[in-house]
Amino acid sequence: MDVACFVTLPPTPPAGLKLEVDLLDGDRIVGKGQRSLDASTDARHEGASEYLVPLDGFGRVDLWDLKNPRLYTVVVRLMADNNTIDEDRRRTGFREARFTEHGFELNGAVLKLRGLNRHQTFPWVGQAMPARVQRRDALILKQELKLNIVRTSHYPQSPAFLDACDEVGLMVLEEIPGWNHIGDQAWQDLTVDNVRRMIERDRNHPSIILWGVRINESRDNDDLYTRTNALAHQLDPSRQTGGIRNNYNSKLLEDVFTMNDFGFPLKAPNHSLYLNTEFIGHTYPTKMNDTGERLTEHSLRHARIHNQLGSSPQYAGGIGWCAFDYDTHNNFGSGDRICYHGVSDIFRLPKPAAYFYQAQCDPKEEIVLEPCFQWSAKGDWTSGFGVRAADGALVTRNSVVWSNCDHLKFYVGDKLVLEADPDRTNFPHLPHPPFQVDLSRNPSQDLRIEGYLSGQKVVEKKYSSKGIEQQFTVVADEKTLWADGADATRVVLKVTDEFGNLLRYATAAISFSIEGPAEIVGDNPFSLMGGGGAVWVRAGQKPGTVRLKATHSALGAREVEIKIAAVAAERV
Repeated sequence: MDVACFVTLPPTPPAGLKLEVDLLDGDRIVGKGQRSLDASTDARHEGASEYLVPLDGFGRVDLWDLKNPRLYTVVVRLMADNNTIDEDRRRTGFREARFTEHGFELNGAVLKLRGLNRHQTFPWVGQAMPARVQRRDALILKQELKLNIVRTSHYPQSPAFLDACDEVGLMVLEEIPGWNHIGDQAWQDLTVDNVRRMIERDRNHPSIILWGVRINESRDNDDLYTRTNALAHQLDPSRQTGGIRNNYNSKLLEDVFTMNDFGFPLKAPNHSLYLNTEFIGHTYPTKMNDTGERLTEHSLRHARIHNQLGSSPQYAGGIGWCAFDYDTHNNFGSGDRICYHGVSDIFRLPKPAAYFYQAQCDPKEEIVLEPCFQWSAKGDWTSGFGVRAADGALVTRNSVVWSNCDHLKFYVGDKLVLEADPDRTNFPHLPHPPFQVDLSRNPSQDLRIEGYLSGQKVVEKKYSSKGIEQQFTVVADEKTLWADGADATRVVLKVTDEFGNLLRYATAAISFSIEGPAEIVGDNPFSLMGGGGAVWVRAGQKPGTVRLKATHSALGAREVEIKIAAVAAERV
């Protein structure tokens, strides 16, 4: 490891200046280095001077990877006569991330990339959410959606989000700000400067594996993109570059051909290093309360793309459009200034397409079993998704269940009506294909699905036939906030059947009251969207206890308690 230190000194610096650098594994020093500063030369330059400090004496270091995202801390001290006059700390990690002709490789092992794009926007406040809420998105993407990569479309995003990606083992494609447009020379100079600012700010993050140095979906501009690519390699020789385009025949100036392809089937890779960076999205938007037929098709479209991506090592993988529904401007989206392009809604609640991504994880990590359809009489059965058989029974055609089990059994009441295996005929390149069945329904009996691995039952879920709103749940992501006037946490609202399954067609106006040093970010009352939704609680500047009460007109009131903890006084 070499540590580049940027130092700004006064015109007459103290005597005996030196830099000391420690590489820490927790409290254990695993590498050290130091360098004396020559105040007669470098320190007299205007602005900051750069000093390179090589580290030696290394003990054992572990590589950063997806399952063990090992992080180390670099501590730099500016010393004068053995007294510390300034100090800085940065986290980083050791790993090798390369796009090759065999696909993407992390630490020498080929890994198919499976990810989604993220817009850093939230209901009511746009991007103005504090670090805790930004971090939560990284946890949702990695731990709930089971992704291994996210693209920060179309701008560098919160350092808190990137910190969380480092911590949980979620890789990142980060890109400069912009969308389609290229301006005049002054505008282009600013774009080059954006590359510098992005890389200088974020290059210590081990989660970042690729720099996006092209304005998203812009036309070719050899002069501009030669400059951005060269600057990226100068500032960070350790990482490759990509340029997000929608022109299959555009000129490749970067290392990796990164392509937005919304067609199906996908275009074949036309370069040896090839990554799909957008698909589905605006071509098939969905809302939480859409018909089961539409939501099922949405999930299958994501599955078909990833199945094709798995068919050839020349596809490094794919980053779908997109993770969450997001705010937009008034001449785009669905007329209400929301783009319903996500596999989850704007409150980060999963649509059935999210179940596809969840189900691709190793069963050792989590057992997933999620049907796309609603079982109850008030569910999807009157939408054309359910049809009458010759004997009068309702039958779903192509009912889809997402699971990483290898066998499912379906019971209506206590009767075993169906057994199924994953559809490997149509989805041979997915780790876990969908279960597609024609399922008869008895409107007076509940559905039970059992999931099996190697002949052993590992999961069982029940679904009510009643279609009656039975439970109202209110859950906060966090139980403690800081009294800094900005810290916040999401509070998720759901209406479910008696077995805890979300009822997507449930509607109600939820009213809130709050006690304590905090406020609600969101509508009050709040109208449920697709059976659920969320508001955020934002802390004030005083410690104490907050009680948020949410009331459903039929199912009663629920309360969550959040502690607001004091923060240390700011250093001035």
